[in-house]
Amino acid sequence: MAARFAVAVLALAGSVSAAAVPQPRAVLEERATSVTMVLPLGTVIGKSSGGVETYNSIPFAEPPTGDLRLRPPVKKTTSFGVRDGTGTAALCPQFIESTDGTFLSKVISTLADSPFIQSASKQSEDCLTVDVIRPAGTTSADNLPVLFWIFGGGFELGGSSLYDGKSLVSDSISLGKPMVFVAVNYRVGGFGFLPGAEVLADGAANLGLLDQRLGLEWAADNVGYFGGDASKVTIWGESAGAISVLDQMVMYDGDNTYNGNALFRGAIMDSGSITPADPVDCPKGQAVYDHVVAKAGCADSSDTLACLRSADYSTFLDAVNSVPGILSYSSVALSYLPRPDGTVLTDSPDALISANKYAAVPMIIGDQEDEGTLFALFQSNITNTDQIVEYLSTYFFHSATTDQLKALVDTYPDDLSSGSPFNTSLLNDIYPEFKRLAAILGDLVFTLTRRVFLTTTNQVNPSVPSWSYLASYDYGTPILGTYHASDLLQVFYGILPNVASQDIHSYYLNFLYNLDPNSAAGGTSDTDSQVSLNWPQWGVDNQLVQFYALSTNLLADTFRASSFSWIAENVGSLHI
Repeated sequence: MAARFAVAVLALAGSVSAAAVPQPRAVLEERATSVTMVLPLGTVIGKSSGGVETYNSIPFAEPPTGDLRLRPPVKKTTSFGVRDGTGTAALCPQFIESTDGTFLSKVISTLADSPFIQSASKQSEDCLTVDVIRPAGTTSADNLPVLFWIFGGGFELGGSSLYDGKSLVSDSISLGKPMVFVAVNYRVGGFGFLPGAEVLADGAANLGLLDQRLGLEWAADNVGYFGGDASKVTIWGESAGAISVLDQMVMYDGDNTYNGNALFRGAIMDSGSITPADPVDCPKGQAVYDHVVAKAGCADSSDTLACLRSADYSTFLDAVNSVPGILSYSSVALSYLPRPDGTVLTDSPDALISANKYAAVPMIIGDQEDEGTLFALFQSNITNTDQIVEYLSTYFFHSATTDQLKALVDTYPDDLSSGSPFNTSLLNDIYPEFKRLAAILGDLVFTLTRRVFLTTTNQVNPSVPSWSYLASYDYGTPILGTYHASDLLQVFYGILPNVASQDIHSYYLNFLYNLDPNSAAGGTSDTDSQVSLNWPQWGVDNQLVQFYALSTNLLADTFRASSFSWIAENVGSLHI
């Protein structure tokens, strides 16, 4: 079992490394020429290569350092002078591994020391920037649609520099649907999502979401200079980025306007939607805050939040990273995530959607077939049903009863052929209950929660179209299957130029232009982004498009019906 577990961890390391490293373009970069963009607050020096212009690390907020640490972002209003945008933007401080000293944290720490991760980018608290990529030669009169990217990483890690959008913009040109790509940096981990009553009272909750919103406002003010149309923005995210897309839809009870105009008109969510959550000052949130305060040496301070703000960087970073992380036994029972604060998020996202308090825009949403395999790698001590129930009760759902969770687990057959990675018979079980736990975690956090979300939105806004998918293009990957975040390789980077990546790019670009993935109208060509299979709206027989490496098919969104029914009926007990 130990050997198989090691293989699983190495597979995880490979996925993180692959997602973190942009495609090599050394030859193109050597031939890059300098380009300049003059904005109201300064001049950005970018680079042009391969028919694409890149302008990185443009500040949209004051550095959230010193007394601005753990405060809402402050809009940049003073000149930044001349900015070198030819390099990579700094990552906000990362929570890659926990500093709690456990065995698992030491394993992840070793993986995090790999040259792939370490060379990706520097980290800095001064990180609130955007990257902009556009077709070379675009002018302010072109009014191209805008794809606004929000990165994922469990609200603990990630950054704009880990996602090189040049290949996407290149594909948009070749498919006759040129676009402007904008990627936003936002604070993660304890820097962006610290919970606790003290945080709530200070108005310092959900800072990462506020960073994203201010980035959207920057785009509304500035994307026109790059040739983008601020009235044609689609927000797109993966994993925590997809959850963030939904949170941007429900923030301020659905008010997504700025200066009287909508900040976005469409949404794409890859592997993430509603995450039911207890308030910022809930017992779990308060326990996280109290632990961080103690670790930072602030427990005896009369103002613990002020003490955290004044702590030196290393002390604060170690303190906020001393709680359980996503790459640990507690898995997706996150320490840091968006939580209701009464203002930014007035209620749990599931309740806001049900109450029609969200910006109802056309959307695409889907999942990888085996979302849960990555997150079930670390629980090798779980060997029976009772232990799964105890695990879910202890780490995830404090409001659910044992009987409720037992009923949920019972909807998943206790046999290897039924678990995830799905459709692999008796293979890929690295410990007793791995495949079953992987199926449960994948459905609770991603796949069946998506169906609950779509069912609700179709009830409260039946006239607003939505399209959904299931990706199975990595079928056969040992242990992991079509695992969470594997779409980054296919969809974002296009590393495997197969039918799946080609079809998805065509669908997404059509949606960007027309709010309909099937319509190839507009752009420089009405034919290049045509698709071979019509993608039905989800409310029509609730069909999914299922992407395989060499084909695209239709699938009824009815699988695991008993599990879905249980989740839909018990959402109120599934807050984390």
